[in-house]
Amino acid sequence: MSKSQAWIEQLPPAVHEWLAGRRVDEVECIVGDIAGIARGKAMPAKKFGRSDNMYLPTSIFFQTITGDYADIDSIENQWTEADLIMQPDFATATAVPWSADTTLQIVHDAYTRDGELVGVSPRNVLKKMVALYNAEGWRPIVAPELEFYLTKPNVNPDNPIEPPIGRTGRSGVGRQAYSMSAVEEYGTVIDDIYDFAEAQGFEIDTIIQEGGAGQIEINLQHGDPVALADEVFFYKRLIREAALRNDCFATFMAKPMENQPGSAMHIHQSVVDNKTGANLFNDAHDQPTPLFYGFLGGTQQHLSDVFCMIAPYVNSYRRFVRDDAAPINLEWGFDNRTASIRVPLSDPQNRRVENRVVGMDCNPYLAIAASLACGYLGMKNDIKPRDAITGDAYSLPHAMPRGLLEALDLFDASDDVRDTLGAEFCTIYRSIKHHEIEEFSQVISPWERDHLLLNV
Repeated sequence: MSKSQAWIEQLPPAVHEWLAGRRVDEVECIVGDIAGIARGKAMPAKKFGRSDNMYLPTSIFFQTITGDYADIDSIENQWTEADLIMQPDFATATAVPWSADTTLQIVHDAYTRDGELVGVSPRNVLKKMVALYNAEGWRPIVAPELEFYLTKPNVNPDNPIEPPIGRTGRSGVGRQAYSMSAVEEYGTVIDDIYDFAEAQGFEIDTIIQEGGAGQIEINLQHGDPVALADEVFFYKRLIREAALRNDCFATFMAKPMENQPGSAMHIHQSVVDNKTGANLFNDAHDQPTPLFYGFLGGTQQHLSDVFCMIAPYVNSYRRFVRDDAAPINLEWGFDNRTASIRVPLSDPQNRRVENRVVGMDCNPYLAIAASLACGYLGMKNDIKPRDAITGDAYSLPHAMPRGLLEALDLFDASDDVRDTLGAEFCTIYRSIKHHEIEEFSQVISPWERDHLLLNV
């Protein structure tokens, strides 16, 4: 077999099944940037097979959500645009089923010329976090839940977001959580999501209607954090494509509509023994272990320190509204959906911790890394949680950062987080977020025009 064809043998079985003997026309070589946007290059499959390495400039990890570039004072010769070596992870190869050609997409890892993983790459940040667990003999398991809105096409950003028109010809309405009729209202989009996911080898656990107008939730099977982050990365793209095919938008904004609940990416987490596979949150008598309480305590203590990673934009903080399906403080409880940190109903062997704070606007690699970092620090340092809340957590005061600037201050002040996630990453992430805040502060909002233009 020629070198230009040998890489095809490394593709996962799901890809071979999808190809069914067809020739690959094009390969998309992609990497997730700080915002979670897919950056990279597309090339003919023949060229991909002949290439030893792909290169991308370091600046892809300095870009803000607007496409601007942040200045990083600590980086010498930042703008020489030195190349990074991008190496394919063939286990991530999957179909691009909406493409007219037979196209594959493959996630690449970023390396320096010395062969070191680039510390600022979000996927590498998560890999580092998983390696810290592995060094203790632990293996983290996660299961994300993806909430998003289907909306009318919004071509003028000055106009408010509106729910889409469903099959009845009427606009979607909210407060219809778990309604099968509401899911069927957008059945063609859901069908395309299922079809795309199946073609890509992904398994959806459940799809439900959430509480917002046109708001959908997809639950994924539990598994390896890096693999699940890859799936969320892919899912965001396939969901957008399914929506566009049906003349609507899909948005993962944390709070796209004023009078509707926000969208979260709840993360279910457990930790198993690397050798035996036993759940380390459960002991021989089916009781919670000290490691379970340490994970809870670390999450409760450090979640504010990584808040800027799980609520990464100015819009993210509009989601945390009392009595509106999002938490407002950092309490934990058993089977309590008003708490930030929930221990769901399960048999003892499946004891797990659900982080309900993370917004769907997050970068999945960074959000999962941040959430696992909190639990890791709690397990390592035997941090004790406060007593579980047994009532309505909304009855307690708001006790989490009110905005991105406050969250960044907490991020800067945490040596534990910096040591765990990596100093280089933390420096660059902070710089990018400050740059975005400066850009946002120069925008004049409709509220200002509405209330200040003629009244002050």
